[in-house]
Amino acid sequence: MTAVQRPVRVRMAPSPTGSPHVGLARTALYNWAFARHHGGTFVFRIEDTDKARNTEESYDSLIDLMQWLGLSWDEGVVVGGEFGPYRQSERTEIYTDVLTRLRESSYTYDCFCTSEEVEARRKASGSKVMGYDGFCRELSAEQRAAFEAEGRTSVVRFRMPDGSITWHDLVRGDITFETEFVPDFALCRANGDPLYTLTAPVDDATMEITHVLRGEDLLSSTPRQLALFDALKELGVAKATPEFGHLPYVMGEGNKKLSKRDPQAHMALYREQGFLPEGLLNYLALLGWAIAADRDVFTLAEMVEKFDISDVNPNPARFDLKKAEAINAAQMRLLSVEEITHRVLPFLKDAGVVGDPVSDADAQLLELAMPLVAERINKLTEAAPMLGFLFVDEADFTRDEADVAKLLDETGRGVVQASYDALAGLREWSTAAIEEALRVALIEGMELKPRVAFGPVRVAVTGRRVSPPLFESMELLGRDRSLARLQSALA
Repeated sequence: MTAVQRPVRVRMAPSPTGSPHVGLARTALYNWAFARHHGGTFVFRIEDTDKARNTEESYDSLIDLMQWLGLSWDEGVVVGGEFGPYRQSERTEIYTDVLTRLRESSYTYDCFCTSEEVEARRKASGSKVMGYDGFCRELSAEQRAAFEAEGRTSVVRFRMPDGSITWHDLVRGDITFETEFVPDFALCRANGDPLYTLTAPVDDATMEITHVLRGEDLLSSTPRQLALFDALKELGVAKATPEFGHLPYVMGEGNKKLSKRDPQAHMALYREQGFLPEGLLNYLALLGWAIAADRDVFTLAEMVEKFDISDVNPNPARFDLKKAEAINAAQMRLLSVEEITHRVLPFLKDAGVVGDPVSDADAQLLELAMPLVAERINKLTEAAPMLGFLFVDEADFTRDEADVAKLLDETGRGVVQASYDALAGLREWSTAAIEEALRVALIEGMELKPRVAFGPVRVAVTGRRVSPPLFESMELLGRDRSLARLQSALA
């Protein structure tokens, strides 16, 4: 059990570049669950100092994703808070002030080297240590004046301390880095614009973040942040150093890290495909954590109650689409028919199954039809093709060509003809009466097995092999439309 000594403040800090991905959502979920479990504060800020790659479209998609997932934040963009602003592009004065104070301290120095010079020196020395070699650490006044006379610009570099840096990682236990392998790092560009190496720790310090839960790919930068925090504390910028926990990689096909280039990495795809946010979050939670050894399906409230960051497995987790779909299907079963109808409606409108707004007649038909499919659909997008046959105008009704070829051959058409003959004179058009008439005609009369008997009728009436229960569907469709479709299948 993770012991917490101070009020928890965690943050999610994505960059608005490209489409939000699976790893980002998993990190957001773990931060959110950690904050909620400890009664803490979840901060959502935006790291948008990369002017060349940041877009407002990506920013909007991040906000939309978090709202769709239901990962509500207590402070940050949109909602505000006492430590704002929450977009780095609006915090320039803060970074400039901290950078000025750091330059006046012994923690930094001005570096005039070009990247080409650094690389040339490394090759000449035969060193395998990548990064800066500390050449400008102890420049004399004469050397500095010479560089300035050449018109060279400088960057501010942080002076890494000698020795080693150790911290207790909330996921991985004690970790030690020898600082000889952690080169001095730049805090800003030559034009003075602050770099991530400065902005992220300064934001964490000034927003009083207590725990930083982030991806394993950022682990190597932690010694730099810890060293910088020591300086920020001495300068009065930070009150304390946050605790760090590095979450496992999410792997894709071929056991490679799931990258933004992988189609299955993009969160928008799952929303478009009709995943429930509850289903997707349930699955993402399993990519490194488990509520119990014998249980995969749970609610967010149950996750909040049980979540302990020390229980997160540090080993990489593989994203399995089939498992994600199975978890989503299980979450669908937890919803009421009324809730599924509410969730399905936008997809039915997009597919043109119902109008927008929904007519009274369609609303009434949908209320009757949804109980027939609620237990059969595993994603919200599956409702439209299953229900479309009930709402379509007869002139626009079509059948799946592959299903027609497979089931409406000569034998199948004979089944459809027998079905039409049995139903045409039916006095009562109800589920029970339809079922009895078809069973008598097809199973007793033609001695067919149910699967063989009802498959052709299903394709004739609904247009597909997979549909809601046949007899109930025909009752909803009505006598005239059902008989007309049986006849048209024979034409």
